[in-house]
Amino acid sequence: MSHPYGCCTLCPGGNRPSGRRKQARLMATLCRPSVSVPEHVITMEETLELARSRHADHPQLPLALRLIENTGVQTRHIVQPIAETLKHPGFEERNKLYEQEAKARVPAVIQRALDDAELLTRDIDVIIYVSCTGFMMPSLTAWLINTMEFDSTTRQLPIAQLGCAAGGAAINRAHDFCTAYPDGNALIVACEFCSLCYQPTDLGVGSLLSNGLFGDGIAAAVVRGTGGTGVRLERNGSYLIPRTEEWIAYDVRETGFHFLLDKRVPTTMEPLAPALQALAGMHGWDASDLDFYVIHAGGPRILDDLSKFLNVEPHAFRFSRATLTEYGNIASAVVLDALRRLFDEGDPEDRARGLLAGFGPGITAEMSLGCWQTGGEA
Repeated sequence: MSHPYGCCTLCPGGNRPSGRRKQARLMATLCRPSVSVPEHVITMEETLELARSRHADHPQLPLALRLIENTGVQTRHIVQPIAETLKHPGFEERNKLYEQEAKARVPAVIQRALDDAELLTRDIDVIIYVSCTGFMMPSLTAWLINTMEFDSTTRQLPIAQLGCAAGGAAINRAHDFCTAYPDGNALIVACEFCSLCYQPTDLGVGSLLSNGLFGDGIAAAVVRGTGGTGVRLERNGSYLIPRTEEWIAYDVRETGFHFLLDKRVPTTMEPLAPALQALAGMHGWDASDLDFYVIHAGGPRILDDLSKFLNVEPHAFRFSRATLTEYGNIASAVVLDALRRLFDEGDPEDRARGLLAGFGPGITAEMSLGCWQTGGEA
């Protein structure tokens, strides 16, 4: 099968199948993710009523309401009560709140992920921190190393500008690291407070839709270089749809991050499905015939189209759809939460084959393939 993005330079082993097969038993394992959502909840009914009351004279209100209803998002969790969320105290105050909430909530999520992977902080060699809803420098990784007593030699890799695709990118970079350092372990942390990006003056239909789609969430997972139960990562890759970089974007202003969403975004699975097929084909797999799928669900159309273009039953995307229904789009944390649901459903059969993918700005796809591994080394 032809490869839409040329030589897979991001995949350890590149286009040398025989080399990859020899290394397969050394691949890293993505362990059970830990996920946490804030205590404040807003339902779809409350979202629709807010839209009606705040934008009663908006000429496209009926369209916006219909789009929000079609998301299937029943509940979302946010870090502040809705009355506070609807205020805009300024970017400075919002970013302070981002830092405050991250420091208060992230350590417990990390600790559960470490416990699930049966590791200690001193066993972690790199922390990959992904977030697109706040900014810190130094990254939260520095604070975590000091606060949770990670070793001072722990590498730091913050990723801020891949948006929702960053969850998949974090898995791939952890895979790359553990391939380069087979005895190493990587910690992935995704922290997204999308509610802190609410802009009351943005009245485009895309913005109104986003107000009913995005939620807040934190996730963490360990990728072990050896041992562990979970997805044994075997190959990864990236694909960018040419000339779509303006379809998902931030317009950065004095008031903070203004989310821009092009109406063509829901159509992107048609060009991305062949990229998923190509990556699987390079590995000798058929992307239409795998045992599990863990996909970033930006919206229901993404999952519906992926089912169509991959020729996969809709039930295959049940984990991603459940995340969307219960939490909304929690950006980079979606992939990890969907994977957590796979674990919770019950371990797949040993060596069950699966696909993980995150989609985001670019338009970028971050994809990986792996087999289920139960304990010990493969």
